Amino acid sequence: MSDHRDYIERILRAKVYDVAIESPLETASRLSRRLDNRIELKREDLQPVFSFKLRGAYNKIATLSSQVASRGVICASAGNHAQGVALAASRRGIPSVIVMPVTTPQIKVSAVRDLGGEVVLHGDDYDSAYEHALGLARDRNLVFVHPFDDPDVIAGQGTIGVEIARQTGGEIDAVFIPVGGGGLLAGIAVYLKHLYPRIRIIGVNAADSTAMHDSLVSGSRVKLARVGIFADGVAVRRVGEETFRLARDLVDEMILVTTDEICAGIQDIFEDTRSIVEPAGALAVAAIKKYVAREKCTGKRLIAINCGANMNFDRLRHVAERAEVGAHREALLAVEIPEQPGSFLRLCRTLGSRSVTEFNYRFDQQDRARIFLGFATATGDGERLQMIEHLQTSGYRVTDMTDNELAKLHIRYMVGGRPTGLADELLLRFEFPERPGALSRFLEAIGSRWNISLFHYRNHGSDAGRVLAGIQVAGSSRTEFFEHLTALQYPWIDETSNPAYRLFLGGSES
Repeated sequence: MSDHRDYIERILRAKVYDVAIESPLETASRLSRRLDNRIELKREDLQPVFSFKLRGAYNKIATLSSQVASRGVICASAGNHAQGVALAASRRGIPSVIVMPVTTPQIKVSAVRDLGGEVVLHGDDYDSAYEHALGLARDRNLVFVHPFDDPDVIAGQGTIGVEIARQTGGEIDAVFIPVGGGGLLAGIAVYLKHLYPRIRIIGVNAADSTAMHDSLVSGSRVKLARVGIFADGVAVRRVGEETFRLARDLVDEMILVTTDEICAGIQDIFEDTRSIVEPAGALAVAAIKKYVAREKCTGKRLIAINCGANMNFDRLRHVAERAEVGAHREALLAVEIPEQPGSFLRLCRTLGSRSVTEFNYRFDQQDRARIFLGFATATGDGERLQMIEHLQTSGYRVTDMTDNELAKLHIRYMVGGRPTGLADELLLRFEFPERPGALSRFLEAIGSRWNISLFHYRNHGSDAGRVLAGIQVAGSSRTEFFEHLTALQYPWIDETSNPAYRLFLGGSES
């Protein structure tokens, strides 16, 4: 392990408590009982800007000389780092410029302005905002405050490790840390590993934003082609050079958690604290549950870093919908039954006394019907698999939809019958920026040559909306069609072969 004494000195000298609190370490009693381990939550969601980010931002700004600081600071961020920089600059009495993507929700823009930051809206994503911020920093002679790849920022986040050591005396088994660019992970790891090398440092990536996980596996920094948008607080395409160097030396393992598992983690934290964290804030709890299930451990003392609580209110509907699946308390199935009187009743009798959470049906063909079925599972995946086997033994064709993203995002809201005479349909799932003109831009890219045969959109309270589109594209024109999609630059996934589509909306039979 490399010598990191310079970081220990930086962390111990860090000037964060002018703006930050020493966040409490609280036992999650219900979760602890359920997992038979002592689970504790480091409540960084209770900071003045509801996130740990103000620690690193303030420490960086506090270390600037008076002459340098007077020039003002700038950063690029759509969320917690933006608020941290704005607050830190305000406390030091210097100007701040925050470059945010045009797609940033108004509540976040207003929060930065309320803290005294000058907001500049530019581009559709963080990368565009980042490049623009660097240009403005040069043009206006401002100091750029990086969200994670800066020793003073890392040291500021490392003060969380100091607090954990003081609050526990080092008597812990593992700390679980959400990871985006790696500043929080690096800061906590460098301090705790210095004092207590036996403590396991476990980083947590969202399963669709795996920059640190992939980089550690490959041995060098990896740049992702795209990242998921649900846990936007950790949606980073490439980790920092310095944070990667520290993580490579200090991190014991990375755990990946899905959107559903994150939603279940949000629910777990709410049930213990009556507080609602943002998706990134629940990564650590979700990972602890996976770790305990994998290791089958008991009696361990495990700490989750609740890193933030900047949750858009309209995202809560999506969280509630997905939490039950993520906690393995709901199963989603496609079940085929005969299209004849009494079929529904026989299916319900087969299900027995289980609580049905979803039952969607639309006439399909003369001889058969397909049901989109949800039911509660008290004992998790084992009960789901037993029910599938029971239904199959009873003569039903069953397709498990519990882990099918298309089914959970769109199909369950669209069960409406299969069209006849529809040729050459492609089914594509898009992410649209939540901004005026996004739909028009999409339609202009499609033009009048290809027919849109299906369209479904839902707002999930994030910076981008999910869109499902069916488009009739003859084989001879598909190369040109995909060139249009490339020029559009909206992330998309081809779902034409997805069984949920074939079973409920159209497409060829398997």
